[in-house]
Amino acid sequence: MKQSSIVNGLGDSLGRLRLAFRSFLCILSRGALSDEMRAALGLKEPEPPAADHIDGAVAIVSFLQRDSRLVDFLMEDISAYDDAQVGAAVRALHDQCRDSLKRHFDLVPVIDGVEGAFTSLGGTLAAQNPALVKFLGNVPAGAPPGGVLRHKGWRAAKVSMTAPPHGVGVVAPAEIEIE
Repeated sequence: MKQSSIVNGLGDSLGRLRLAFRSFLCILSRGALSDEMRAALGLKEPEPPAADHIDGAVAIVSFLQRDSRLVDFLMEDISAYDDAQVGAAVRALHDQCRDSLKRHFDLVPVIDGVEGAFTSLGGTLAAQNPALVKFLGNVPAGAPPGGVLRHKGWRAAKVSMTAPPHGVGVVAPAEIEIE
């Protein structure tokens, strides 16, 4: 009796050791446990982290600061500069910010029409999704069939953006030069 409990105990130990070794190899080769290994270990599927809108906002401001120094420009007191100096700075800043947005977003108009012209909403993406259109003026109770297009609107058809590498809430780290 004593011998069989030792054998059973040894079998359990070898099974655990074999499972540990297989888990190690799985993580080493794939970077994560397989579904089969998670089930064998009694682990549940990890829940994906909830998207944090603050991280997204910080990421946008971070890449605009990195690519064009937008935050530096906006936080600087420009009252001492004349309009020509500010205009020259804004022209370069505009080009850098536009290039940065194009690198991270594929922005397309919500309604690709002529601003100032009557625009019918029938059959458009804006007609299918009321969040894409903001009606102005004397708006009737039901959704109107169209109106004068005042702004095309923008939507992101594609986003290719990563979280800022600096950490939570850091738009740009302080820079210290060592001499």
